[in-house]
Order: sequence, then C-alpha cells, then structure tokens
Amino acid sequence: MTLARLRLNKNADRRIKAGHLWIYSNEVDTAATPLKGLQPGQQCGIENANGQSLGVAYVHPNNLICARMISEKPDQQLDVELLKSRIRQALALRETFYDRPFYRLVYGESDLLPGLIVDRFGEVLAVQLNTAGMDVLKDEVLLALREVLQPVAVVWRNDASARQQEGLESYVALAWGELPDQVLAEENACSFEVPILDGQKTGWFYDHRPNRAALMPLVKGKQVLDVFSYRGGWGIPLAKSGAAKVVCLDSSAPALEGVMDNARLNGVEASVSTLCADAFEGLQQLQQAGETFDLIILDPPAFIKRKKDQGPGEHAYSRLNREAMKLLTNDGLLMSGSCSMHLAEDRLQDLVRIAARKQGRSAQLVWRGGQGADHPVHPAITETRYLKALLFRLVSNSEA
Repeated sequence: MTLARLRLNKNADRRIKAGHLWIYSNEVDTAATPLKGLQPGQQCGIENANGQSLGVAYVHPNNLICARMISEKPDQQLDVELLKSRIRQALALRETFYDRPFYRLVYGESDLLPGLIVDRFGEVLAVQLNTAGMDVLKDEVLLALREVLQPVAVVWRNDASARQQEGLESYVALAWGELPDQVLAEENACSFEVPILDGQKTGWFYDHRPNRAALMPLVKGKQVLDVFSYRGGWGIPLAKSGAAKVVCLDSSAPALEGVMDNARLNGVEASVSTLCADAFEGLQQLQQAGETFDLIILDPPAFIKRKKDQGPGEHAYSRLNREAMKLLTNDGLLMSGSCSMHLAEDRLQDLVRIAARKQGRSAQLVWRGGQGADHPVHPAITETRYLKALLFRLVSNSEA
C-alpha cells in the first residue's frame, strides 16, 4: 500500500535527523502536503523540503504534535512484526538490569514505540495506548505482547489524560486472559499488592525504584515520614530496612489501606502507620502534634503539567518543602522529588535551598537520583527525562 506523504518545511528536518521523533504542525509544508484529510493514527511517509525520505510516522492532523516517527526506513510501517521486534529489544534491556519480571517493559518514545506504555507484573501486563497512532493498532499490540511474553492477563489502562488530548475514550478493561486473585509487584526485596484495575496510572510506580533503594541503608532506628505515599513504595522498604517508625501520609483512604496490606505482606505492620489527609493539611497536623522525623520523603504528583503552570507549580513545590522542613530534626534528611518534566533539577535544588534559608537552615545536597533503567532516556528527547530525586541534609545555621 502506497503511503500518503508529509513534506517538512526547509530546515524543519534537523531535529528528526538528530533522532527526535516528534513533528510539529508548524513544521509541515501544508501547501505541498496538507494535513487536512489525514486520519488520526494514519501512517505516512515523511520527507524533507527537498523530497528526500526521512522515514515513516503516524499522524494526528489536529494536534500540535501532528506526527510521531516510527521508522527511519522509507516504507517500514508499524505492524505486528515491528512491534514484536521492538518489544523484544525493550525486553532485552530490562533483563540486563533486572533478574525478576517486574518493571516498565515499554517506555514510549525511549523504546521507539511512541504512545505505548507497558508495565510488567510477572505474568500480568498493564498497557496504556496514549496516542491515536497506537490506539488504532490495539489488536496488533495485544497480539505482539502475547506472542513475545505469553502473559496470563493483559489489562488496558486507557484512562490517562494524554488520551483526552488525542480525542480518545477513557476506559479500563481486561484485554485478554484471566486476572489472578492477587497481582504483585516486587521491588527492593519487598512485595506489593497492585490494584491493577482501579489504582493510579498502571497501578504501580516503578520509576523511583533506585531512589528508594538509596535510602534503605540510612534508616535503621530512624523516624520516617512518607508524604504522598500511595501504597507504600517508599515506606515499606524503609520499615523493612529497620526504620523505627514510618508514617505514610496520603489523601486516598484506599491507598492507605493498601499501605497496611503491604506492611502486613512484608511483616512490618508494627512499625508502619498512616495519616489520611491532604498533604499540606497533614503536615500541619503533624506540626501541631509536635512530631519530628529524621527522614522525610516528598514524592508529589506533577505540580507543573504544562508550561503555563510554572509559577503556581513552583510555589507549590516551595511550600511543600518548607512545611516538611518544619518537621525535620537538625541533621535530618529530606528527599525532595519531582515528576514534573517542566521543573529542571537545578530549579528544584534552588527551591529547596531558598526554603531552607527562610527557616535559618542550610541545605546540603548529598545525593541525586533519577528514573530507573526501565525508564530509559531518549538522548534526543529531553521530555523523556522527567524524574528528579534530590536528597538534602538540613542543618541549623545557629549550630553550624
């Protein structure tokens, strides 16, 4: 089948030649090759201003990102065979770094499968199809995953906000197989029940795994506060590593029920407790109760989802860190995290420094981390590097 063509404006091919996968609508020569008439998800040949092929992309003619590259070959379309090849390639990376089948198996653009997210929980897969280009290949994606991995169950977690931007319906459904009574994630020598049908995102967050591991040797006998705890991905391993007390703070009662289920699953329920409250309200409640902690973890949702959220989002990060510091002992440790792609690591560092100075304290940056190997960064696409984890030691200026 002959592919429709999209021609780029002069010099608009530079990013694509450098390896980037996105094409913006203002980069297309619409006089020569109109976007109008193309269907969302349709695969098209891409060429530069001189008519030379750059490869194949799938398109969404009404979006700012109007096309995403899927191959540098002029006629290679994304089909079952190419899906299987790229899934095997992604699998090989994960099996290099992880000895157990619990990880993000496919991370979109970084695995050359834009719009596709797959999290693996042993023999169960949770899949997000976040673009029209992937959504039209739903049957092919399912077949490729079944043939490569032979899972017992595959779940569509097609309720991400990205689908709304693509004009796609939101739903969660069992795509294939039969779900076991209990779906588990394994991470940092702990097991966690995963609410794969009704939890957040795909039910679990593997991305902070190395940052959680970095704290485990530091907590023996310590008092720990885990803010935005979800189901205890930070708190449970720290309790198992010998923390004297772990308080998990989250606004979701079901998530906190999951914390205690996971605490029992790992034999640490005696040292784990929960507080159900908005993060800022919960921090104030703990201040009023005279609580202090040796280690505080801040792992909030993205406060800056779009560039226009920059000001309010930075204010929220600043306030969160400031309120947490009020509960931190002198010489205490603060793990300040951000999953906002629009917040640079240096800027988060500045926000923590400023918050500390306003309280007469000095912040020492002692460790920095990011996303794990199952969330590889595409070197040409800065958006794929989103996760920050900065560990600070806070000391009082009056005692320094």
